[in-house]
Amino acid sequence: MKEKKRINELKGKKSKESNNEFKEMAEFISRLMGCSVTQRIKQVKQPFGGYLNPKALTDTILGKGIEELNPDESTHPGLVGMAVDYLTRFMLGSPVQDAFKISLLGSREIKEEKKAKKLLHEIKGLDPNSVINAVKMCGFDVCYRSSVIAYKPVDLIVPDEATIGNIIIMVKRSLEFFKIYGPKVLDGFSFEGGYTCKVGSGDGDFTTKDTLWDFKVSKAPIKKEQTLQLLMYWRMGLHSKNPEFKNIKYLGIYNPRMNKVSRIAVEQISEEVINSVDREVIGYTK
Repeated sequence: MKEKKRINELKGKKSKESNNEFKEMAEFISRLMGCSVTQRIKQVKQPFGGYLNPKALTDTILGKGIEELNPDESTHPGLVGMAVDYLTRFMLGSPVQDAFKISLLGSREIKEEKKAKKLLHEIKGLDPNSVINAVKMCGFDVCYRSSVIAYKPVDLIVPDEATIGNIIIMVKRSLEFFKIYGPKVLDGFSFEGGYTCKVGSGDGDFTTKDTLWDFKVSKAPIKKEQTLQLLMYWRMGLHSKNPEFKNIKYLGIYNPRMNKVSRIAVEQISEEVINSVDREVIGYTK
């Protein structure tokens, strides 16, 4: 009902605003129809090795890796990854409500915004209590990104000492990473202007002056699904309202668990691959 009302409102605008309003309506409808970037990737059959073969990326080790971390964590890897990502944004200077924006939106979906704000109030740095509340806060993400059906009450999310320690180490590594490759330009960005009827949602992690970065905390090697995600973000960024993407010369993945950077220059990606991803995966017509 809300979507239909919004479309009708846009249709009824005065003619002098018609061009801008038409674009807004088209964007709004696209976001309703399209799936998320990660959902779209699951639908796509990639060529052998992937549109962007992970082996094409150049690896750089920044220091001690997984051997420094506790091998046993009590919390789901997805929550650990989000906590590292969002805490890094916070420690780099983003307001806590911006760093945990998706989590806050998720809490609204289940009418738990009051509880979410209490958790946010307790996130002050990299002390154990802040980390515990950050992990709990990330539990709301699924309500916005996926479905409220998958929601697990955040009070039941209790990271143990090993998990907390690992998150602190990985955030500190991420901060050191930005000292080398930064400073940060964008974080937690979306792609308004770049969505299509095939891809209607998705948000990226970070950009620096010349690189689009995705953070992964997996123990496994980089997969073709992850490189396609990065490639899609770059192409959608160029079609979006974000002018910063015009300066992107590299695509990169940083894994703070492994403490490894993997990067490729966009000029190394063939026009054939770019055109295929634009048309067949994202749905751009030109």
